[in-house]
Amino acid sequence: MSIFKKKENKARVLFVDRKNDFASQMAEYFTTKFYSDRYDSFSAGPEPDIIDCELISAMYQNGEDMRRQVSKDFENEDYLPKDKTYDFIIYTEKDVFDQLSSTPEWKGRQILAPMRSRMDYAATDDLELYQEYVRSMEEVRDWVKENMADPEKLPSMVSA
Repeated sequence: MSIFKKKENKARVLFVDRKNDFASQMAEYFTTKFYSDRYDSFSAGPEPDIIDCELISAMYQNGEDMRRQVSKDFENEDYLPKDKTYDFIIYTEKDVFDQLSSTPEWKGRQILAPMRSRMDYAATDDLELYQEYVRSMEEVRDWVKENMADPEKLPSMVSA
């Protein structure tokens, strides 16, 4: 028997980063791409912004089209569930986890899964910058493939 009670036994997950413009967007995209039969996947952040255009371009050049993704805050009822209930909230930035996990405005078990951010980039030219974006894309894609393949694995990853 599944630990999830959503229709079709799909887990509902929310990926979070500060601006919902980078890793959380990629995680939502790849989870939907690979595991839409297992998850209803969403992303948001406390300070929504536009999605990083260079990220969108680098992904597109690598066969991944996330041009339809939209940066959202937690109140966005056009793209997020109105009941604010998730099986898991997965934070891609430790500082955001530290800030929000103790007093979430939604319901769900919380997982810290820190991923590279643009602040980690050491590029000195356009080619190196492109390569950094590709590495970030590959890291998030690989994390999703490894950790989201089996929804029953997620409870062992709960951090708060």
